[in-house]
Amino acid sequence: MTFTRPFVFLAVILVTAIASAAKFQPDAKPVYKTIGDVELKLHIFNPPGHKTSDKTPCIVFFFGGGWKGGSPNQFYPHCRHLASRGMVACAAEYRVNNKHKTTPKECVKDGKSAVRWIRQNARRLGIDPQRVAAGGGSAGGHVAAATGTLSKFDEPGEDMSVSSRPDALVLFNPVYDNSPDGYGYDRVKDYWKSISPMHNIDAKTPPTIVFLGSLDAYVSPETAKKYCRLMTEAGRRCELHLYEGQKHAFFNYRGGKNIYYDKTVKEMDRFLESLGYIK
Repeated sequence: MTFTRPFVFLAVILVTAIASAAKFQPDAKPVYKTIGDVELKLHIFNPPGHKTSDKTPCIVFFFGGGWKGGSPNQFYPHCRHLASRGMVACAAEYRVNNKHKTTPKECVKDGKSAVRWIRQNARRLGIDPQRVAAGGGSAGGHVAAATGTLSKFDEPGEDMSVSSRPDALVLFNPVYDNSPDGYGYDRVKDYWKSISPMHNIDAKTPPTIVFLGSLDAYVSPETAKKYCRLMTEAGRRCELHLYEGQKHAFFNYRGGKNIYYDKTVKEMDRFLESLGYIK
C-alpha cells in the first residue's frame, strides 16, 4: 500500500496539538546530546516531591512530524499527566529534515541516544534504569519502536555497554512498517529492512501498547494487527487498541476537549500499571 496525502495535512494537525499543549511547562531541559553545533534537550516533567535519591520509572516521548518537523510540546500533556501519576516523563528533541537536513537514520540515532543518556544519568535524575519506557506518535512512534527493536543506528562514540533499548513501548499511530507496503519507503529504500521495526521484532522486543484510528491514512489496521501477531509469535506482549472512525493523530490533547486523548491515556495508564510503573 502507498500513501500520497501531502505532509501539510500532518503539519496542520501537529501545529494544533502543539498550540493546545503550550500551557504545560517542563521542570528541566538538560542537553542529552551534542552533535556538531546542535544541542538536543530532554524536556523533563517530575512527579510532585521528586528527589534525586528516588528510583522512579521513566518514559521518554518522541514527537510526530514525518521525520521532517514537529515539536516536543506535542507530548507535554502526556508528560504532565504521567508525572502526576508518579513517573518521570520526558519529551525529547531529535533532529529532523526541515531543520537539520537529516534522514530517518539520524532520528533513530537520537532516539537511541536519549534512552541511553537517561540510563547513564539515572542516579542524578532519580530514575530507575531498569524501568525506562519509550513512546511517541507517527514518526515519533517509529523512533520509539526503533529503539525497542533495531540493532543498528547507534551514535558512534557512545558507551555501547549501556542499553538503548527501553523496557516498554507506548505507541500512537506509529509508522513502524517501512517496507514497500508501508510508510516512508521512498526515504529509506536503501536500508528499509534495517530501520523498519516490524521487520526486526525478536525475543527482546519490549512489551508494547499501540493506539490507532481505523481510518488512519498512514498506518492501516491490517498493518497494526500484523505487528501484534509478529510480536505474539516472538513470545512478546502486544496490545492493539483500534478506534473506529478515527484518523491519524486522533489522540492529541487539543486543549482538553478530545475524548480520544482521555480514552487513550486511560488505556496507557492501565498498561503502565500492569508493568508496575504507576500505581
